[in-house]
Amino acid sequence: MELVYLMIAIILEVAGTTCMKFSDSFKNIVPSIAMFVLYLGSLGFLTLALRSIDVGVAYATWAGVGTALIAGIGIWYFDEPATAAKFFFIVLIIIGAVGLNLSGGVH
Repeated sequence: MELVYLMIAIILEVAGTTCMKFSDSFKNIVPSIAMFVLYLGSLGFLTLALRSIDVGVAYATWAGVGTALIAGIGIWYFDEPATAAKFFFIVLIIIGAVGLNLSGGVH
């Protein structure tokens, strides 16, 4: 169940970061409030995931997968540049997150 909590935490973090972009430096109130609510939910689910996942593995997975997803959203939705280097490093982030999970971080 803790892996499900971690996945929910990642999704909420990505949604919160997307709202951060939409908030336009807190000029837009609804995305600004949503950002805080989503981050709070994300941290809550991350905390639940720590019941049986090592903190280093959980946090690295949360941050790494979230970073990779938000980079993809930036490219796809916000028309940010899609360079070969960017894709290469996103792949490295994903490999690192998978490697940490395979190293036995769940008990």
